[in-house]
Amino acid sequence: MKLILTRHGETEENKKGILQGHLPGTLSKNGIEQGRKLSGRLKNEKIDVIFSSDLKRASDTAEIIAKHNPGIKIICTESLREGDGGDYTGKPTKELDWNNRPANAETVEQIQKRAEEILDAAYEKYPDKTVLFVAHAGFNRILIAQIMGLKDPFKDLDDQHNTAVNIFEIFEDKNHKVHCLNCIKHLKS
Repeated sequence: MKLILTRHGETEENKKGILQGHLPGTLSKNGIEQGRKLSGRLKNEKIDVIFSSDLKRASDTAEIIAKHNPGIKIICTESLREGDGGDYTGKPTKELDWNNRPANAETVEQIQKRAEEILDAAYEKYPDKTVLFVAHAGFNRILIAQIMGLKDPFKDLDDQHNTAVNIFEIFEDKNHKVHCLNCIKHLKS
């Protein structure tokens, strides 16, 4: 399976440095434009299906992509949501102590489990197809780390840019191939 993984466009909350977690988020004017440019980049990829986080910032980005690439089915799912920040949700990230995460925040292990399950489900249903996942920065880092066999997604990988493109070939034997990581060349035009 060819997997294209991207992050949603910039949100008003991103601009303010707010931890969104499970908040819906609102695409900024720039985020909408990023989605349009991403759509143009992906138009020749022959995407068979889009799986999107059900959070508004991601599903709105998926709709922009689908609008410019007619006929693609969008499946919205909680499985691709960003990690739940618990009591940190809605607060400025610069004020948060990541060494003392709230007890009600979702753990990396919980997100890893969701990531593994959605990847396995997509592979099982679409093993010879091109699948696009529209998700979030933290979720994407965790999924990419799993695909690449990295230990720590937050130390071993750079943060995901808004609408960054990551492309992989996914194989049943887990010998996945990486074709593109965190690429934003489409935003330069």
